[in-house]
Amino acid sequence: MSKQSVSIIEFSELYNILYEMKHSFAFDIYNYTNFNDFISKTESNVANNSLIILQQKDHLLFQNLKITESTTLILDKLPVKLEKLIDLINSNLIKNKYEFQSKLNINQYVINLNSRIISNNVNKLRLTEKEIKIILFLNKENKEQTITTLQKLVWGYSSDLDTHTVETHIYRLRKKIKDNFNDENFIINSNNGYTIQKLI
Repeated sequence: MSKQSVSIIEFSELYNILYEMKHSFAFDIYNYTNFNDFISKTESNVANNSLIILQQKDHLLFQNLKITESTTLILDKLPVKLEKLIDLINSNLIKNKYEFQSKLNINQYVINLNSRIISNNVNKLRLTEKEIKIILFLNKENKEQTITTLQKLVWGYSSDLDTHTVETHIYRLRKKIKDNFNDENFIINSNNGYTIQKLI
C-alpha cells in the first residue's frame, strides 16, 4: 500500500516546520500555495486515506467527490502546540486509513462495508448484511454463480433453505438497486446464474 500523505494548503509556515521533521513521520508532506494548485495537481488521485490541512474551510475542495470533511483538518484556532498537532495528524490518518480500507469500489458504486451503504455520485442505499455478502461474493468471482453455489457459499448450505429463498433475496436486491439508482445491470441474471459485470 502506498504511503499516506499530508497536503498543506496556503500554510507555508506550518509546512516549513513539519518539513524539518519529515524523517520522523510515517507520512509524506506536500505544500500547495493555493486551492487551485492543489486541486489541479491532485484531483485525479487524491486518496481518502490521506489528510489535507488548511486554515479555513473552502468549498472548492469539497466539489471534488474524493475530498470530504473527514479527510481535512481545519486549523482555524491558532496557536496550537506542535505535539498536539502531530497527535491530531496521526489520529486523523489512522481513522482515514480505516475508513479507506472499509470501502470497496465496484463499477460506478462505492460500498462502505462498515455502514453497509452503497452509493454513487447522486444516491445512496442501505443494504442488509446478507445483501452485502451477495455483492462481495459475486464481485470476487469472475463467472456466473448458480443458485446452488450461492446457497452453499453465501448462506452456508442448510437442508431447510430452499433455492426460492436465495432467488427472493437476489430479486429484492436487484429491485432496490434499480429503484434507487435506475440500474438494472449491476447484478446480471442469466440462465447460468448471477454475476456482476465489471465495467472497463
